[in-house]
Amino acid sequence: MLLLIVWTQIPFVLTIYHSFRRFNLLNPERQGFVGFSNFSSLLTDPIFWTSIQNTLLLVGAVLLITVVIGLFLAVLFYQDFPGRALARTLVISPFFVMPVVTALIWKNMLMHPVYGLFAWVAENLGQRPVDWLATYPMQSIVLMVSWQWIPFAMLLILTGLQSLSKEQLEAAKIDGANAWQEFRYIIVPHLAQTLSVVVMLETIFLLTIFAEIYASTSGGPGLATTTLPYLIYLKAFGEYRIGVAASGAVFAVILANIVAMFVLRMIGRNLQGGRT
Repeated sequence: MLLLIVWTQIPFVLTIYHSFRRFNLLNPERQGFVGFSNFSSLLTDPIFWTSIQNTLLLVGAVLLITVVIGLFLAVLFYQDFPGRALARTLVISPFFVMPVVTALIWKNMLMHPVYGLFAWVAENLGQRPVDWLATYPMQSIVLMVSWQWIPFAMLLILTGLQSLSKEQLEAAKIDGANAWQEFRYIIVPHLAQTLSVVVMLETIFLLTIFAEIYASTSGGPGLATTTLPYLIYLKAFGEYRIGVAASGAVFAVILANIVAMFVLRMIGRNLQGGRT
């Protein structure tokens, strides 16, 4: 507990402290308590609300993709088939790639409009190559982040499936249930708590996505991929306004709790409705 307090709460308390103070790295001698001025400056900045929208869009899209595909892959790898161990290893490998490396792989090897893999495929199909990061910036970020986090969702859901009795599935088959009915009325209700954990953990981590944006689009074009974490970075290391950046970090914590509570309640309500 002491280690956790030192590691997590002390930085958070310092963030709250700086959010109520004037602290500019270009003028460090001018410091002092400013009350809610930093929060007011952030809330009246139109870029802040754009970053909130982009953050929620990114989190929602990645959550939907990772949970749906992760659930499908978990059910697939729950079955017995030759080469399952090797296939599992290949599927989870993207999760161990560093975020910056992920961004560079997708930016330079896959999505580059001249020598990327997607451009080569388009040319061989007689189509004009697309500059993905310029034409579809947010969709490109969603794609690369989903690629990295699908294995995480699959691993947790697959772990939850291990406690599902195969005898229960066999009994359902004997009673005449088809594959969809087994999935809808047995597998999904069994994974209710696991799905809630997946959504909660992914929401917390996805709200802090930074490296992929920094290494691929730098928040652009314009503000198309400027999320709240990237805006905090711009305020701290672009404008050197540490107080405003700290207030943005406080908003990020509040936003993470609101989104997590909303998503978990929505999932719980849908699962309870499915059981009835």
